[in-house]
This record gives sequence, structure tokens and C-alpha cells, in this order.
Amino acid sequence: MSFEPKILGFLCNWCSYAGADLAGVSRIQYPPNMRVIRVMCSGRVDPKFIIQALELGLDGVFVMGCHPGDCHYLDGNYEAEKKFEMTKKFLSLAGLEDRIRLDWVSASEGKRYSEVVTKFVNDIKELGPSPLNGEEPDEELLENVRAIKAAVSSERMRALVGRERKITEEENVYGEKFPEEKFNELMDLAIKEEYERHRILLALEKYSKSVKDLAKELDIDPSLVLEHMLVLKSRSQVDFGEIIGNTPVFIRL
Repeated sequence: MSFEPKILGFLCNWCSYAGADLAGVSRIQYPPNMRVIRVMCSGRVDPKFIIQALELGLDGVFVMGCHPGDCHYLDGNYEAEKKFEMTKKFLSLAGLEDRIRLDWVSASEGKRYSEVVTKFVNDIKELGPSPLNGEEPDEELLENVRAIKAAVSSERMRALVGRERKITEEENVYGEKFPEEKFNELMDLAIKEEYERHRILLALEKYSKSVKDLAKELDIDPSLVLEHMLVLKSRSQVDFGEIIGNTPVFIRL
């Protein structure tokens, strides 16, 4: 039996959804694998929605919006692009980055809509079923995806994505711009740190653990775990539980 992927599509109301409508009334053929959620703007698609769809076992997620410069809300698709780039970097930590896609389709591009959907369906078929689907999903991968889902919604990541264009494209009061390469380095570091911190929080959900326990369980250097614990404590997300011997044990708040 051939594999037929289950794909979720987030389509903006003004362009890509209208393009899908045009493909339908024009009787243009394309695979029926994608179920669509209509949103007012592609910029409204929270990264958490994408991660949750994969967590639930869907094989792929497609976000579509208006072409750059044609957004009904002026720059919503630019916001979508920045969110998507961050989401893809997070998912690369779990090897799932090829299961999501962002593209632009206008209201007059029914044929293009069918082409991009067909290509994505075929690409997902080549990847095969999601390892998070079925009766026995990959539990370790599932935990990592849950950590990613929490991390993309953290205040730090929302702030970085929300300010990226302003920081890198506009001058400050001193006539300076933040170099894009430097910002990307900062973003990559933030993604790694927030991912590891939320893996730690998940690991502390059921039982209190020491830095050494967490380092061994999560395969993270103990010195980095300690740094993360200090940050999480400053955020009031963890605290000292008890001291066993000379070793402090942490609990999740």
C-alpha cells in the first residue's frame, strides 16, 4: 500500500486561499492530501501551531501567503517569513525541518497553487511517514519536539523575531544598523540555548534532579546545564529542592 501523507496547510485569506479556490473552479488537478485552515494573514501563523501539527503526527505543514510586497496588511508576510525561518532552525535540531514549507501564491495563481502543493506532497512522500505518527511514535523525538514547541513560544524568541527587521534594516539614533550576520549568530545561539533549557524543564516535570543527572540524561555538558539552571532560576522556572550529600537537587516550579 502506497504512503499517502497527511498535510496541514495554513492559507492566507486574501491570496493563497483565493488561489486554491481558483484552482478548484478551474478544475486544475493536484493531490488531495492537504487539509486547509484559512487565516486572515500568513503572519498570523504562530510557530507553535506548526510544531503542534507535527507533534500530533501530521507528515507535513505548508504555510502560504501573498507575494512579498502584496500583503493585504502591508508586511504580514515578512513577519511570516521571519517566524518560519526561526521555526525551521528549531526543527533542524530534531531533523524535521524538511517537513515544513513556506511559499507565496496570489489570488490569480491557481496553476501555481497546484504546482507547489503537488511538489510538497511528492517531497513528503519521499521522506516517508512522520516518525511521530502511528501506534509507536519515536518517544525521544516526541520529547524533543515538545521542548521545541515550548521554546518557540518563549519571551526571548518572540522578542528576537519581532524586532529582527527593525534591528537589521533600520538605523538607530546613532545612524547604525545591526549587521544581519551578527543577528543570525545571536539567533542561532538563542535557539540552541532555549531548546536546551526547555529540554531541561521537561526532564524536571516528574522528578527533581541534579545538574549531573540532567547532563547525563540529556547529553549536555554539565557546565552548560549549570548555566541554564541559573538562568531558569532567575526566571522563576526552577528552584533548589534539597541537598543530597553535597549535591543540590533542582525542582521545576
